Amino acid sequence: MSKKVLAIYYTQSGQMADIISSFTAPLVEAGHDVEVVQISTVVNFDFPWTGKRFFSVMPDSVNGVAYQLQPYALKEAKYDLVIIGYQPWFLSPSIPSSSLLQDPKFKAVIKDTPVVTISAGRNMWLNAFDKLKKLIDAAGAKHVGNVALVDKHSNPVSFVTIFYWMLSGKKERYLNIFPKPGVSDQDIDNTKLFGWTVVKALESGSWADLQLQLVAQKAAVIKYPLMVIEGKAKYIFAAWAKIIAKRKNQLPWTTAFKYYLFVALFLGAPILLTLDTILLRPFTGNKIRARKKHYLLLN
Repeated sequence: MSKKVLAIYYTQSGQMADIISSFTAPLVEAGHDVEVVQISTVVNFDFPWTGKRFFSVMPDSVNGVAYQLQPYALKEAKYDLVIIGYQPWFLSPSIPSSSLLQDPKFKAVIKDTPVVTISAGRNMWLNAFDKLKKLIDAAGAKHVGNVALVDKHSNPVSFVTIFYWMLSGKKERYLNIFPKPGVSDQDIDNTKLFGWTVVKALESGSWADLQLQLVAQKAAVIKYPLMVIEGKAKYIFAAWAKIIAKRKNQLPWTTAFKYYLFVALFLGAPILLTLDTILLRPFTGNKIRARKKHYLLLN
């Protein structure tokens, strides 16, 4: 029997549209009714970004401020499965994605409904995912699966390439030296494998082991150094967001945050990781495993 599936997402560059198309292809092939909806906010986030505009959204992203959505139509009042595609912005769900999960209309749709999330980001997705889980839980939905797609190049390299993409709008090799930015074409195509795993759960009606199966397929992978950086950065970002949000003229403060971010990435992060390797990691194995489990298994 055909199931009703909603795949709803936000995108600026079009990358998430490609991901959703690949991820839901097995559902369509299996004969299920897949409705695909792209959302946007009334306040537009133009792509490519300007540097000033990009950093200006940091406080509202981190603070989870809900923006008004452009009107969107759904064919059904309820679905057998809802797939949400989103992006991390400043270690938080993107403003459109966060706004969707705070929209009463959408919350009514996903209440008591299985939800699978799929994200596409540079490499740090853990804190954004944690915030998204809370929004899904607050809506009364059943979070049954998660896929986290990332740029798999090193942290400094992907930092350079993502800024080139964001500020130029070109998903190409910067200077013909750096790799292409974003999630690779191969990884986007590989989401079909995860989609088939979702098909089996949808048709059986058994969601309990879906995330375990997705993790076994490496649909979500945690790199310990990035987990350490995110663990510290989330408190620092929250402090900056709180301070900036209170200012009438936010530009000098967001500019200061921008330069702080550059220093923190290229100087602070290596020092933090060195200290962690010497002083903490050898003695906190159980805590590390528990933290990884928290992010991988939806608990």
